[in-house]
Amino acid sequence: MGRGLNLFPGQTITGRTVDRMRSDQIRQGRLAGERSAGLEHFLASMDTDRWIVEADLLVDMAHLLGLRQQGIIDEGPARALMAALLDLHDHGLPAEAFDERFEDIHAGKEACLIDRVGEDIGGRLHMGRSRNDEVATCIRIRLKQEIIALAGSLLDLRTTLLDVAGMHTETVMPGFTHMQHAQPTTLAHYLLAYEQAFSRDTARLREAYARVDVSPLGSAAFASTGFPLDRDYTARLLGFSCPTANSMDAVAARDFALEVLGDIAICMTTASRLCEELVLWSTAFIGFVDLDDAYCSSSSIMPQKKNPDVAEIMRAKAGTATGALAAAITITKGLPMSYNRDLQELTGHLWRGVEAARESIPLLAGMIGTATFDLERMAAEAGRGFSTATELADVLVREHGLPFRTAHRIVGRAVRHGSLDLATLEAAAQEAAGISVVDLGVTDERISAVLDPRHAVSVRTIVGGPAPAAVAVQLEEQRRLLDNDATWTEETGAALSRAHEDLISESRRMIL
Repeated sequence: MGRGLNLFPGQTITGRTVDRMRSDQIRQGRLAGERSAGLEHFLASMDTDRWIVEADLLVDMAHLLGLRQQGIIDEGPARALMAALLDLHDHGLPAEAFDERFEDIHAGKEACLIDRVGEDIGGRLHMGRSRNDEVATCIRIRLKQEIIALAGSLLDLRTTLLDVAGMHTETVMPGFTHMQHAQPTTLAHYLLAYEQAFSRDTARLREAYARVDVSPLGSAAFASTGFPLDRDYTARLLGFSCPTANSMDAVAARDFALEVLGDIAICMTTASRLCEELVLWSTAFIGFVDLDDAYCSSSSIMPQKKNPDVAEIMRAKAGTATGALAAAITITKGLPMSYNRDLQELTGHLWRGVEAARESIPLLAGMIGTATFDLERMAAEAGRGFSTATELADVLVREHGLPFRTAHRIVGRAVRHGSLDLATLEAAAQEAAGISVVDLGVTDERISAVLDPRHAVSVRTIVGGPAPAAVAVQLEEQRRLLDNDATWTEETGAALSRAHEDLISESRRMIL
């Protein structure tokens, strides 16, 4: 084998060429004339087809096994075709199959097969099949693999968030609304908020997987075929749960791709929010976190700079994912039934969105796992900006019977005067409500205790709160969900890999 180009793990395009490969065999019957290189490039989908090369060969093998099982193709041609397909699977498609004159890899691969075994044999593989159901099946196969891989990356990220949160259940820090100091919380509570979001991302991907997991193969152009195909058999060979129910919907539908892109866009939006905070937190004027040097770059002119470039690029990748979703929806929204060539353009956006998440999520896990948090700096900021004022108002309600709105007005007026000490609070109470908090029994000692950020955190023990006991419950529940998702990811990935391995084994048995 010659030197190859990487397509995906375990798959290459060999450097050899196929002699005498024909011009696009699909055009030879109905169409005439030569196309310019520019026109060929405009129509070609070879760049995005590199994502589905392996899946396309699996689809060919399953289809051929189905043709043979149903007696649609004789044993001799079937064996010759399968031998050629296995050789391509084992050694990679020749570079010539990716020539843009073939428009797509399906036509290029078919030309390669015909060149190897002759048209009398190679021309029989496409019986009962269209490129429409072929590409739809390939996309679903590859997308299932990508969903499983992304779910696995999210598991690693969630594990990291839970592990770091578990070390910081009592690490007090300020919480913010409107980017202003709001109330004290803990670093664990903060990290768990993101873990919850990524947990939902995993759940969405699991739900989407079920809708991707149906096989269009056998739907042909859109009206199925007169050949007696066993669609349940080929669906099972390819690791699908079942065939699609309607042949027109099978080739026209891309809502499964839109759904996954939507899930990815949501996930990447959350990742971008986290990256935005890491960028802010790493600045000198906030100083909550020091990112590992591996995730930072320096300046070409300013030698002191340590820039959070990975986090910044990840924010941009969220834009890539969202843009891919918007483009895919826009392409789809005006298409009549059933298949339209516009869908070729959608596929590229699908893979761009997938790639943005596939690259980003593992890096985000590494960035969080290696970060160093400045606990003293967080604690120092936890009580700034009158962040414990709400707890003081709550104490006036719980311990002294004031209506909350009255307590809110008193404490707010004291903040306006610049202090929450007893003297200022007393003046504010007289001014705002005509009452005396001293007469109610409020003391300097009690105010001092209430204004301690750790006290404000400790009393918030209800479900979902930041108190260490409440956070411990959250950690336990999220680890349970994580274990459930890990089991699904492992079992689903193993089942899909096993189905494909069995398909290859069955294909090899055909030529023994």
